Amino acid sequence: MTGGLIASVAAAVLLGSYLVGVKRYFSHYPPTLYLVVVHAIGLCWYLPVVVATAGTDDLFAPLTAGEAGLVVGTVGLIAVALAAFYHALAIGDVSYVAPISKIVPVFVLPLEVLLLGQHLSGIQVVGVLVATTAVYVANYRGGSLVGPLRTVVQRRDALLALASAAVFGVVDVGKRVSMQELAVPARAFVILTLAIVPIALLPWALRRRGGGSLRGDRWKLLVAGGVLAAGQHLISVAFVALPASVVSPIVNTQAVIAVVLGSLLLGEPHARVRLLAGGLAVCGVVLVSIG
Repeated sequence: MTGGLIASVAAAVLLGSYLVGVKRYFSHYPPTLYLVVVHAIGLCWYLPVVVATAGTDDLFAPLTAGEAGLVVGTVGLIAVALAAFYHALAIGDVSYVAPISKIVPVFVLPLEVLLLGQHLSGIQVVGVLVATTAVYVANYRGGSLVGPLRTVVQRRDALLALASAAVFGVVDVGKRVSMQELAVPARAFVILTLAIVPIALLPWALRRRGGGSLRGDRWKLLVAGGVLAAGQHLISVAFVALPASVVSPIVNTQAVIAVVLGSLLLGEPHARVRLLAGGLAVCGVVLVSIG
């Protein structure tokens, strides 16, 4: 349990910082192209480490066709969720997009209750409501109380961020089933993610190859791929030990890291409102976790 919590917190800090780095150094790349390249680099970092430290014995547990389809389908949805999120990040501020896209627990908890029989306590319901409020606050600019709701519907970055959160909610439940019920090792799930995501997105990436010189950014991309691989490993380790309704809220506190760093390093506007939104997201996360 403790190891899973430590891995979740470490992943939140690492990936929150990573998002700001993506916005600062790689925003000139089409999102699908960046995702294909950085996941391929991450696989090149991760696979040799796994082979050298843990070997390939029992890397992939024997699964039925249906179970294998669930695992592969979960990874396929990761590609969909990432594409939506990185498109939102490309057209919006990281301090705006992150609080909205990281309310994943709002979608995870109902799914675990309906599909896996997870008990939902009263304090967790409150946590979901608080986290949802973060979306409202992130869009509030004064005036009409229904203004933020219209803003969400009208802004493409907000809709994409919400879509990514919904899909990631399904993904997190699929991860929990894959690594706990089906006993897929954490390292195997990371390898599948780093391999299948670029394959799934490659056709779209090839259509939009402009935007910057990959060779000129090769050292930055190498670092980004290593950070991504490390973050994915930490998340998978956490999912082995804890329910998705616990891991998902903690990992998604990366929204606050992204808001703070986005405001400080990128000079993004509305820092106070967005920090409040990020804080509400974290409060909701804490309530969900302790519930």
